[in-house]
Amino acid sequence: MDKGFPRLLYKYLLELGMTENSAAYLNMIILTVGALILAGLLDMIIWKVLRSISVRLARQSKTNYDNFLVANKVPRYVAHFIPLALLFEILQFAFIDFEYAGNIVFKILSILFVFLTLFTVKSIFRSTNDYLKTKPRFKDKPMDSYIQVFMIFAWFIGILTIIAILTGVEFIKFFTALGAGSAVILLIFKDSILGLVASIQVSINDMVRIGDWITFEKYGADGDVIEITLATVKVQNFDKTITTIPTYSLISDSFKNWRGMQESGGRRIKRSLIISQKSIRFLTDEDVENLKKIQLIAPYLHTRSEQITEHNTSNQIDKSLAINGRNLTNIGVFRKYINQYLENHSAVNKDMTLMVRQLAPTTQGIPLEIYAFSSDKRWENYEYIMADVFDHLISAMPYFNLELYEIPVSVTAIPST
Repeated sequence: MDKGFPRLLYKYLLELGMTENSAAYLNMIILTVGALILAGLLDMIIWKVLRSISVRLARQSKTNYDNFLVANKVPRYVAHFIPLALLFEILQFAFIDFEYAGNIVFKILSILFVFLTLFTVKSIFRSTNDYLKTKPRFKDKPMDSYIQVFMIFAWFIGILTIIAILTGVEFIKFFTALGAGSAVILLIFKDSILGLVASIQVSINDMVRIGDWITFEKYGADGDVIEITLATVKVQNFDKTITTIPTYSLISDSFKNWRGMQESGGRRIKRSLIISQKSIRFLTDEDVENLKKIQLIAPYLHTRSEQITEHNTSNQIDKSLAINGRNLTNIGVFRKYINQYLENHSAVNKDMTLMVRQLAPTTQGIPLEIYAFSSDKRWENYEYIMADVFDHLISAMPYFNLELYEIPVSVTAIPST
């Protein structure tokens, strides 16, 4: 036996009349149990001391990073290292005469040390992730993806280390031997590698942030991004369901990100009124006089009528037919009315594109498209504003003798009984 207490204990057991083998076994058992009890007591003491210090520092510190360290049990894992080191020191004396059993015990302790290191690193990464999410600069960044990349790398190294411990092969030699199986490793971690590449590209190109509203028709996603990880992106749809999208699909497929609209000054209104072609005609002088009663377009009609009359008179236009010369049309005046109405609408953003345009005729009629932006971008308010605009315009159409196109419905007479 070596020097110190283990040798004295061994000699004392021999003096009690025990054989050398019995004394060695009992000496090993006593030292092992004593080491476990001592390590357990030391672990409790160190944990209480570290907890007291960490809580005190967390309260006095100006940053809340240490609060996340405590919440993720970093001090608790750190407290285990010293008792584990104590076990290494004591048990080497306990198993000095039992080499085979000692090797097994030390391998178990070494594996425990690796796992403890991994859990400590994981807690530190999680604390860092939670802390960065409180910062406006990193709040919308896919930090979960980066943390997962680091943890995959850490677990990969840890598992290789554990295998090296169990097999007794040096870590460097073991790692070199894995080069031959790199193809298998790439196949196993294919999704993780694709996710890593996608996460980097998404972050560098600023394609998606947490909180963005995206529409991904392929996966039926239409809502806000709530989480971006290495393998998946979680989208909370507007019906409160959750859709999970593979991260690499963000760079391989097409999707719509509404962030540009949310960061702009308004939300687009793009909708058409289909005007029946049969209702479109030239305006008579009597029609123009009636329309001058509409305040929004009265100044325009006064000015425009004078210009048209002057042009037709100076060019001696025969106005016995309305088609001759220059004339006002009901759809043209209605288009001007819509423009003036939008210009005076309090919920329409005047600093963004505002346009009323006539599209190409269709079999249904003439599309008169309103292209503008509402000042309020919130969904429910946007829908209300758009409905309010079109309620008014549809109600205003009869004043211009215009009709909306509707598919004719044939009514079959029901025979009387």
